[in-house]
This record gives sequence, structure tokens and C-alpha cells, in this order.
Amino acid sequence: MNRYLLLILVFIITSCAEKTKPEEAHQPSPIVSINKTSIVILGTAQDAGSPQIGCKKDCCAALFEHPDEDRKVVSLGLIDTENDKTYLFEATPDMGAQMRMLTQYERKSDKELADGIFVTHAHIGHYTGLMFLGKEAMDAKDLPLYVMPKMERFLTENGPWEQLVKRKNVVLHTMENETPVRLSNSIKVTPILVPHRDEYSEAVGYQIKGPNKSALFIPDVDKWDKWGKNIIAEVQKVDYAFLDATFYSGEEMNNRDISEIPHPFVIESFEKFKGLSKEDKEKIIFIHFNHTNPLLDPHSPESQLVLENGFKIGKIRDVFEL
Repeated sequence: MNRYLLLILVFIITSCAEKTKPEEAHQPSPIVSINKTSIVILGTAQDAGSPQIGCKKDCCAALFEHPDEDRKVVSLGLIDTENDKTYLFEATPDMGAQMRMLTQYERKSDKELADGIFVTHAHIGHYTGLMFLGKEAMDAKDLPLYVMPKMERFLTENGPWEQLVKRKNVVLHTMENETPVRLSNSIKVTPILVPHRDEYSEAVGYQIKGPNKSALFIPDVDKWDKWGKNIIAEVQKVDYAFLDATFYSGEEMNNRDISEIPHPFVIESFEKFKGLSKEDKEKIIFIHFNHTNPLLDPHSPESQLVLENGFKIGKIRDVFEL
């Protein structure tokens, strides 16, 4: 009898262990129904993702063995419920899954692609997903791609990107700084130049204006004080501000020259925004986290400090009504 009890006990322990496998702890949450024009966060990580190639730090070790399905490169989706259309902001290396996620929000359509893509600049996390639209992949047809003039030249004069244009996988729509692109009677998107290591193209953020509310999207900027605009005033103009939070502080980068990859540290943003009202602080949603950034861990002391200071931390599938 004792032997049988022992076998039962082993079975129960084994079953419990199987139910708490690390890889099962990161199952993505389901797609929720969206009934009003909204923005949805489709990714929050910096260009090279999390875990990052070559990383031997603790922040990556477990994720190589048990990937977190919610660790995707920074991207927003715009859902136009009035016209049953969707738009993707950034063509990331995770674009396949993000496009799928975004188009699932459409209520009356089974389209495989969004109705357009807006790109901010030519750094790897923001445009290289365009490769999946080409001949080797889905061979898309006439997908609208909204870009700035230098970005247009980069795509048309360099392979393999020029093949996308020649084969009409994408149709380029060239934008002008601070000139709105009207997507419908109630939605417009305005590119705004920002300073950010313009090796191959200019860099922009976007103001996204919906039927009732508006948002600012700046995933990359060198430093707030290098921008010709007052970031505090820009935050006060909108209802949501999705802002660059690549590094929490310079201390997390102990193997690179931090001056070569400038970004506003989160601790610098704390100081910059400390005079804002409670309502304005709540508008700020930090995004674009390097793999070393403790804000990727919602239970970290740094994450708790961000929330205690009145700000928000972007999470995949968070929805913001416009």
C-alpha cells in the first residue's frame, strides 16, 4: 500500500511541475474586442529585442531557454473602427506576429496586412521587417508605406529594399515634416523630426490624432534637450505620450560607450518631468526598453519607482482609445 501511495505522490508532484514550466509562464493574453478607434501597443523592446544576441547577462540567460512571447520590438497599431482599417507604426523584425495581432482587431475584415505602415527611421528595429513583404516572403501588393524624404531615398537606392519598390510590394508615400497625413475624416498622423543619429535617414516621431484624443509617439531621440521643441509642452498637447526609455540609467551598460548611443535615461526623464501635474504625468507611457532595462521586469524596484512617480510603463496589448 505504501508503494502505491508513493507512486501517486510522485505523479502529483510531476503533474504540478509540468503545469509550472517556465515556458508556460509567458503565454500571451488574448486579443480583446476594440469598439472605438484606438492605439494598441504591439511591442516595447529596443531594436535588437530581448534576449539580445551575444548577451551573457542574467537578464537574457533564462529567456534564451524559455522565450517570453510578449518581448517584441517596439511598435504601435492604430485601429480605425469607423472604417475597418488598421495601420502599423514601425516595421520591426517581429512584424509578422505584430501584423497578425493588429489585423485580428479588425471586426469586419480578414485581411492579412494592415492598410499602411508608418516608419520612423532607418535603424534595424524600425524598418527591417519590410523584408517580409518581399518576393522571398508574402510578396505583398501595393502596401502603402509612409516615409520621410531621406528614408525614401534610402529604400529606393539600396538593396534589397529597392526591390520592394520596383516589384510594387510597397507604394511609397513621402511625408513632410509637421505636415499631417489624413487617413480619414477623423484621423490624421503628423511626422515630427527629432534628433537621433541620422546615419541613413532622418528620424521622426509621430503625433496621432483621433476622433477625440491624440497621442505622441517618440520611440527614439538622442536627448530631450537636443530637440528643438519643448517636450513638456508637447506632452501637454496630447492625451498619451509614448516616449523613449531605452536605458533606465547609464549604469546598466558596462560593456559599451554610452555616449555613442545617446538616449534620455529614465532617471533623466524623471527630473525633466517632475514639475508636470499628476494628470500630465499619467499621459507618459515609457517604451523602447533595451534588454538590460529593469523596466522590462514589472516586479523590479525600478518599475515600482516609475509607477510611484506617476508615470506608466508600456505593455504589449495595452489599448488607448482615441
